Amino acid sequence: MDKLFTPFKVGDTELVNRVVMAPMTRSRATVGDTADELTAKYYQQRASAGLIITEGSQISVQGQGYLFTPGIYNDAQVKGWERVTNAVHNAGGKIYIQLWHVGRISHTGLQNDGQAPVSSVAVKAKNSTCYARDENGQPGLVPVSEPRALSVSEIKDVVQDYVQAAENAIRAGFDGVEIHAANGYLLEQFINGGLNTRQDEYGGADPENRLRFVLEVTDAISQAIGAGKTGIRLAPFGRLFDMHPFEGEEETWLLLAKELSTRSLSYVHLSDQQTLGEQAIPAGFIEKFRAAYDGPLIIAGGFDKQRAEQYLQQGKADLIGFGRPYIANPDLVERMVNDWPLNQVDRATMYGGDEKGYTDYPVWSDTQA
Repeated sequence: MDKLFTPFKVGDTELVNRVVMAPMTRSRATVGDTADELTAKYYQQRASAGLIITEGSQISVQGQGYLFTPGIYNDAQVKGWERVTNAVHNAGGKIYIQLWHVGRISHTGLQNDGQAPVSSVAVKAKNSTCYARDENGQPGLVPVSEPRALSVSEIKDVVQDYVQAAENAIRAGFDGVEIHAANGYLLEQFINGGLNTRQDEYGGADPENRLRFVLEVTDAISQAIGAGKTGIRLAPFGRLFDMHPFEGEEETWLLLAKELSTRSLSYVHLSDQQTLGEQAIPAGFIEKFRAAYDGPLIIAGGFDKQRAEQYLQQGKADLIGFGRPYIANPDLVERMVNDWPLNQVDRATMYGGDEKGYTDYPVWSDTQA
């Protein structure tokens, strides 16, 4: 049997295989940014994955950068997600929620009272858009707003927002949470030395300062719900949303790997894909990361079955994340086990809308009738 289809344990959770459904924004939350029965159906259809990681879910109003994305900061949202976790568990699956704060990748129209989005520093992301309402009130891609820098006391407040979201997630029945520290969002806005020029304990040339925020979030969540229910996603060398190369970049990521290795987390999840599909992580880095971090490792980024199996056999990863193939193939595991062809993604229905392009992709058996 391919290693991809063998059991594995992450933290407190036993998985039936090493296939992970990677987190993907689909922008189909209902009024109040809640998950609903359609969301539950979508994830239940994909429950044969060893682990599902949900779309990013904002930990607060401040953390939102896109219309129609679900939150995990109030009771109505918890109840909505409870439908999802029940559906996935009833189908034999395991599911983590991704905790999301977009930082500066937002718009004043999405923020409380039209306030500025927040970041490590007051520097706007160039050539970057978010999904908000334009001046005519129509939803669409709009340029991100000018951000302001979080104060030290506000950083402490955001840490508590993460903790509350994690506790809410456990109340909603999730098996664990994934901290979104990738893709140019808030936590990476602190990690990146090309952006974070703060002159306090949360920034500047010292990588330990730039890593302080993400490690405080990780430790606070681990203390609240258990390290065995806490994972984290990183995007080393990623350039999304105006994340620039910086001096000591590799050393920063490897220092973070060493720090995370001491914390007995459920897993670390590396994203290795840029916007246009090319690999982001340089050759040889994954081996260095594995030497620094000895816990369970997920890697995602343009994998097919063959390349996934190669990574597992070579010891580069313990589990493989699949994103886009899961949009169009609810039975992706069964298709890969049997080498059945895959449905192709309808790009026009990836974001927003209803069941079309969401829950109406056929499983293999339906195409053979």
